[in-house]
Amino acid sequence: MYHVIRPEGAAHLNRPHVIVHRMKLYDDEITLLDGIPITTPERTWLDLAEMLTVDQLVVAGDSCVRMPRPELEGREAPLCSLQDLQRMIDRHKGKRGIRKAKEAIALIRVGSDSPQESLLRLAIVRAGLPEPELNVPIIDDAGTRHHEPDLSYRKYRIGVEYEGELHGEEGQIVRDIARSEKYTALGWTEVRISKRHMHDDAKAAVAKVRTALLQAGWRPGR
Repeated sequence: MYHVIRPEGAAHLNRPHVIVHRMKLYDDEITLLDGIPITTPERTWLDLAEMLTVDQLVVAGDSCVRMPRPELEGREAPLCSLQDLQRMIDRHKGKRGIRKAKEAIALIRVGSDSPQESLLRLAIVRAGLPEPELNVPIIDDAGTRHHEPDLSYRKYRIGVEYEGELHGEEGQIVRDIARSEKYTALGWTEVRISKRHMHDDAKAAVAKVRTALLQAGWRPGR
């Protein structure tokens, strides 16, 4: 299904598999992809607020603002910035979904590399646990930079790793074992989360993180 924006007052468009939206669209909200005019990432994000949940909108926003990995993605700049998203909200005050957009932008963070990382972070914070940092490298006492946990608490030396489907491949298993050994050598605790921990609002995942924090000395309310 394709979604097309037509300016207010434009001729009616009736095509199979096409949903037409009539709304205000500014020139700087349009870009080209292979010569085809499409909405910019920030405008697309705002339009998605009409149909996505707040959490889904946070996932989409995290993806927009994250810093890409050039060696894997062939680009160095994020799709847009938090300021770009906020500009859309400020510009389209009466748009459908604007309340969800305002709620979501307060929860968007730079640093999440996957939807599951975003959802895990949201579940952790909503459970009253400290907000983790995202993909920040571990630096040991000698100043040596090591790997970047998906989510981490440097104060408590805890790294949280989300294991997606690719982690079942033989080569990745070897790398994951080496990573676990590195955690131990650095005096850090590794918390490994998989898809099965994310069911039921990620309660099992949150429980694992809470246990690690309590064992490291964290106490609620501190």
